[in-house]
Amino acid sequence: MTHNYHTHTYLCGHAEGRPRDYIENALRNRLQFLGFSDHAPYLFPEGHVSGFRMKPEETALYYTMIGELREEYEEKTARHEAAPLEIQIGFEMEYYPACFEKTLEFMHRSSVVLPSGKTAGPEYLILGQHFTKSEYDGIYAGVIRDDEQQLKSYTENVINGIRRGCYSYVAHPDVARYTGPDRIYTAYVRELCEAAKDLDVPLEINLLGLTDGRYYPNDRFWEIAADVGAKAVIGCDAHRPANVGAPKEIAAGEAYAKKFGLTVVPTVRLRKPEI
Repeated sequence: MTHNYHTHTYLCGHAEGRPRDYIENALRNRLQFLGFSDHAPYLFPEGHVSGFRMKPEETALYYTMIGELREEYEEKTARHEAAPLEIQIGFEMEYYPACFEKTLEFMHRSSVVLPSGKTAGPEYLILGQHFTKSEYDGIYAGVIRDDEQQLKSYTENVINGIRRGCYSYVAHPDVARYTGPDRIYTAYVRELCEAAKDLDVPLEINLLGLTDGRYYPNDRFWEIAADVGAKAVIGCDAHRPANVGAPKEIAAGEAYAKKFGLTVVPTVRLRKPEI
């Protein structure tokens, strides 16, 4: 694994370390690409305040912080003081149809001009759906439930999101924790995996969930994904610098993919988050 597209920063409120530390660890582990993809600053209806994402007013800081570090390390590479490392600015962003367009427009509008004269702004998105409907009127997808409607809502948001055409891959696509009949789970997951395959959008084997002992990755999900022939990508979901390109964690992800015979893509085609 040489490319990681799933990296957080302290701005989300639940990640540790400085962005510089993540970059340094990526270099130590010989990564060639490091994408920062902190939780997007969604513009929710008045009265709702999210507890796990950057505030809208911190968006410009995010661009400046990563943009200036990128230029610093490009200069270090030119002076042969650091190995080449491509750094890009992205977001892990849910697809909440009622708020998506205005939030994406805001993210573009918040782009900054760096001291060098270059512009820093949103360069790619990964789809990390955390709630069944949306954050302010749904429930967390990881809550154990046997309600088909909740699984349906989660699946529809993911499929409609990737059909929007600006998400590069789906993060932890198996986060929905449905405990009802297996035939129902299989039907919805197959629909999601077939849509991902048809649209050539990889599905993430999430190393944070795998190495942290969470309920995902979900074997049932990946058995279906393998049967459908959907592509997989390994993502660090780094919330600490040590998670970036950690060899043991990557080996665990590769072994997990091999268990199901999944096709793991080494790089992802980054789609521009067009308004």
